[in-house]
Amino acid sequence: MQYRTMPKSPDKLSILGFGCMRFPTSPEGVIDEEQSMAMLEHAYANGVNYYDTAYPYHGGASESFLKGFLAQHDRKSIYLATKLPCWLIKEPSDMMRYLDEQLDKLGTDYIDYYLLHALNRKSWTSLRKMKVMKFMEQAQAMGKIRHIGFSFHDDYKTFKKIVDAYDWTFCQIMFNYLDTHYQAGFKGYKLAESRGISVVAMEPLRGGKLVSPIPPEIEKLWKRAPNKRSMVERALRWVWNWENVSTLLSGMSTMEQLNENLRLADICPVGSLDDSEIKLYQKVRRAYIKRVPILCSECRYCMPCPYGVAIPSNFGVYNEAMMFNDQKRHSREYAMFIPENARANKCTNCGACVPKCPQKIAIPDELKKVRDYFA
Repeated sequence: MQYRTMPKSPDKLSILGFGCMRFPTSPEGVIDEEQSMAMLEHAYANGVNYYDTAYPYHGGASESFLKGFLAQHDRKSIYLATKLPCWLIKEPSDMMRYLDEQLDKLGTDYIDYYLLHALNRKSWTSLRKMKVMKFMEQAQAMGKIRHIGFSFHDDYKTFKKIVDAYDWTFCQIMFNYLDTHYQAGFKGYKLAESRGISVVAMEPLRGGKLVSPIPPEIEKLWKRAPNKRSMVERALRWVWNWENVSTLLSGMSTMEQLNENLRLADICPVGSLDDSEIKLYQKVRRAYIKRVPILCSECRYCMPCPYGVAIPSNFGVYNEAMMFNDQKRHSREYAMFIPENARANKCTNCGACVPKCPQKIAIPDELKKVRDYFA
């Protein structure tokens, strides 16, 4: 196992972090405690010391389950990360109440790395009004948290506002070779690096979509590489290549996945990719982007739809299905994440959205394609 330190923390963190959002589950959908504990112990025995959970993971059960694991080990040998559930904060007193609840669920006196969870423009504005950073500093002074950070899901402009607002220790962003221009992206990585803010990388495999299935033209590009590597190695090696990534979070659901990640964490150092390899990743990214059929920028100028259709969301799932050549998986996502009354089949072809679209997309016609694809 390799270790890295953050510019503003002395802790030596394993470059592989254990993401506690995707534990193996039983047929009933609850955490398979025997398998999950075996994976946690195996990771610990092989040098993993950073464990990331959050209030809502596994329906609220992830933190409580982790308590049993923490109790088996020297607390100082484990760096624990969890997050304030920002969307549940309605008044300032909620912040300390949720933190205390989390400490109790985890069975610990302190959190090593405490994050504001899933910040976006709306939640950041609301939390600042409630003096969230004053709360974080108070909790730090009380010894309840050690380091202050945030996880992020919005655009670069919002990311920069948040970075500029405080002397953060770390940030957790989506970071992989495909999404270099999405959300914070690589530009956000460089901004964080310039401010001495370490990056914790999430979604390095894009939820597994960079691993399987691989579209034919993408596979052809990878075959040009002089080295023969698995799709998992290609994706993780790109993330670990960047020095300001302190740890990479992997949501592992099987012992096989864990062992593969442990193996790679031994052999993927900073700067392992030369210029020709970096250019190949860029070619692969462009090939994926070319597969996107609807050039929607998610600006949301088309919204609200008079009939309740979630236009950008429909386009987003459809575009990913085409990008990754995976109808089965994205059909599940379409059914799971888009409410029935907001799906493409609810479009009445009224055309109210068309003049609002800066990309000049024939929205009703494209929604028909989405409807037919997921029918």
